Amino acid sequence: MANTVLVTGADGFIGSHLTEELVKRGEKVKAFCYYNSFGTWGWLDTLAPEIKNEIEVFMGDIRDPNGVRTAMEGQDIVYHLAALIAIPFSYHSPDSYVDTNIKGTLNVLNAARQVNTKRLLVTSTSEVYGTAQYVPIDEKHPYQGQSPYSATKIGADRLAESFWRSFNLPVTIVRPFNTYGPRQSARAVIPTIITQLLAGKEEIHLGSLTPTRDFNYVKDTANGFITIAGCEQAIGQELNIATEQEISIGQLAEELIRQINPNAKITTDAERLRPEKSEVNRLLGSAAKLRELTGWKPQYTFEQGLAETIEWVRQNMDRYKVDIYNL
Repeated sequence: MANTVLVTGADGFIGSHLTEELVKRGEKVKAFCYYNSFGTWGWLDTLAPEIKNEIEVFMGDIRDPNGVRTAMEGQDIVYHLAALIAIPFSYHSPDSYVDTNIKGTLNVLNAARQVNTKRLLVTSTSEVYGTAQYVPIDEKHPYQGQSPYSATKIGADRLAESFWRSFNLPVTIVRPFNTYGPRQSARAVIPTIITQLLAGKEEIHLGSLTPTRDFNYVKDTANGFITIAGCEQAIGQELNIATEQEISIGQLAEELIRQINPNAKITTDAERLRPEKSEVNRLLGSAAKLRELTGWKPQYTFEQGLAETIEWVRQNMDRYKVDIYNL
């Protein structure tokens, strides 16, 4: 029998892929989307009709406890992905990150207690670790709030842990490393590079080139969430989703330049640099714990993921504002 499943943030990048995959697997999916007067469902609007027609859409605001509780009624599994995620935007609007990421998560946790949710997955981020103090970064690595964004995600994670320890809430903290792929906004580095190259720009504007990242293809990330939800032993755990490979932003840019426009050059844009003590210089994750519990491993190579992403962006360039710095 299919589970009843709620995805918060279903209208976003990872959330839309997760929602799509859950429908394909035969789950009864409710999508919690951010209310807006335009009546748009974010990236869900782009899904094939046979997928979209199977989704029940709930328009609400994660900051509203009443709407959150109403949406969660009768749902077996809740995947909580709704969040504000852009690091540069968190520098000048930190209040909104507290309201959305901390209070929003608290609303989900309280509702899960009230409606007896069977499984709750709370989405974390590798940014909670800050710059690697050792590699690969496992779940015992110290936390470091190097941006208001990461600080609010640390707070949300610790709230989730407290509800498991205090109330035995069946929660798992899912911590993806840097996810990329189709539908990602230009505030992220991979679509930033690809869109500039496809627009024919000879100078590719980037921030720091030396930081390294562990990039997950979005379909592997979505599969990781679903795999974790099916594992009883994951309750009360914090689990990284990582490829255990790293690449510097400079190397990444050079590879994309090679594939798309070998004549392009990289220019460092001061506007795109993070404050020195805020830059996360190295992220390289360990997925050993996830692998031991569930057997999960990436299905896509970095080359395959990049190829699919480039092709998708090529077909959707009208969705990007290439001439501005996207926060």
